[in-house]
Amino acid sequence: MKDGEKVIINVGRQLGSGGRMVAQLLAKTFDARFYDKELLELAARESGFSEEYFEQNDECKGFFRSLFNIGTLHLPDNGFYQNGFSQESLFKIQSDAIRKAAAEDSCVFVGRCADYVLRDKAECVNIFVTAPIDIRIDCVTERHHCSREEARRIIEKGEHERATYYNYYTGKRWGAAESYHLCIDASVMGIEETADYIARYIKARQLKNGSAERIV
Repeated sequence: MKDGEKVIINVGRQLGSGGRMVAQLLAKTFDARFYDKELLELAARESGFSEEYFEQNDECKGFFRSLFNIGTLHLPDNGFYQNGFSQESLFKIQSDAIRKAAAEDSCVFVGRCADYVLRDKAECVNIFVTAPIDIRIDCVTERHHCSREEARRIIEKGEHERATYYNYYTGKRWGAAESYHLCIDASVMGIEETADYIARYIKARQLKNGSAERIV
């Protein structure tokens, strides 16, 4: 990869797989901006909506049902609501924030359909991080200080919401190999070596693409 060449990495992940930590390491490797919850802050700042609103509705299809369950919605007086504000409007705000960030610098995005939003950008690399269910249950149990049964319920609910959200907005299938450039089980090599493996894959891919462009 040439010095100064921009890279956009979109990381999908199973809950408890370590995908977020892998994404953070990739951002460090490529000197890229990291966007997970940070994207919600960016979308709120760009739109004038309360960040709390984006947090309540994060990666959740059918999330607009929460509109009347939030005590203090700081809706901007810009005609958005009066003109038929909808779930799709909120998705568009977030998508615009993703495009703006990607246009400005190298970025690593975690979830939020970034691979679909940026599908026309040749520099994008789409990754999906997995791990066996028992390992993911262990991770969630430790993180939430809960029983294994509760951890399994958290995983099932969270992944159902992520899949429904992703499938609806992209027309693809969340977690399906054909939706990504690389799917990898982070439990095989561990978080750091998985991130290193993905980084080497990205660099090799970009070198090959660069060679193809010179041939053309």
